[in-house]
Amino acid sequence: MQIDTTRHTNRLIVHVRETRIDAASAIEFKEQMRSITQSTALPVLLDLSCVTFIDSSGLGAVVAVRKALDPGRLLELAGLTPAVEKVFRLTRMDSVFPILPALPADLPDDLRDAV
Repeated sequence: MQIDTTRHTNRLIVHVRETRIDAASAIEFKEQMRSITQSTALPVLLDLSCVTFIDSSGLGAVVAVRKALDPGRLLELAGLTPAVEKVFRLTRMDSVFPILPALPADLPDDLRDAV
C-alpha cells in the first residue's frame, strides 16, 4: 500500500496513492495508518483523491483508524471520488467524518497538484 505524508501548518496530511482500499489491502492500510498517526499528535487529513473504490473492509479500516486516535483528535477526509463518496453517504459515515471536497486551498501548489 502506497501512503505518504506531508506536514502542513497544524495538520498531518496522509495521501493514499492507491486506487482501492478493499479486503485485500484494509489490514495493511490500518497498520500503516496506525504507525503514521502514532508519530504525531496533529489532526489528520486523509487524502483519498486517488481512491476510486472502497468496500466494507476499507470503510471499516478508515473507521478503525479514527477509533485508534486519541479522543478529540480530528480525522478529516478530503477529495473523495464519486464512488467513494457514495459509499460514505449510503452508510451515513458522511455524518461521522468531516469531509472536505478537496485538499485545502492554502496548501502549496505542488502538494495539491501531486494528487
